Amino acid sequence: MNLLNDEVFAVILALIIVASVFTVAQEFRGIEPFNAIGLLNQECKIGYYPDFVLIGENLTLCIYIYNYMGSPEAYMVVYKFGTPDTLPTNTTPSPEPALWNYTVVLNHGEEALLKIGAPIPYRPDMIGDNASLIFELWMYNTAKGEWEYTGRWVHLHVVVREVPLLG
Repeated sequence: MNLLNDEVFAVILALIIVASVFTVAQEFRGIEPFNAIGLLNQECKIGYYPDFVLIGENLTLCIYIYNYMGSPEAYMVVYKFGTPDTLPTNTTPSPEPALWNYTVVLNHGEEALLKIGAPIPYRPDMIGDNASLIFELWMYNTAKGEWEYTGRWVHLHVVVREVPLLG
């Protein structure tokens, strides 16, 4: 008895052809190139972010960056300290001055996890008020020879204190 008769062979061949066409179509369609930035707590996990910060401290946090642009890319994370009114948008960076930046080159499909110390500057106008720790993602444009804001950012709202509360 022939286990692989003509009908079974035809069904298997049809399944292989359909799967091949589907695979090729997916490859040609591709996935839209993108990059990403994320903010994690001091243990490099989501959640349990601090509610307040002290002037002069370096707040430990983690920044996650992902490159899915189809090629190696140079990224720069720019840290700014501002208010909820000075957050960036999808098209413009925050008007606040940069306090530091960190650059990294990532291959396509590569990610980076950066443990950072975000300095809390002395800004008397913010004591007791909400402040925003702003982390913007910039990408180097090799054709123009300059850094460009990607429209991606993360932020953390905190209350600024001069000294810790006791009790």
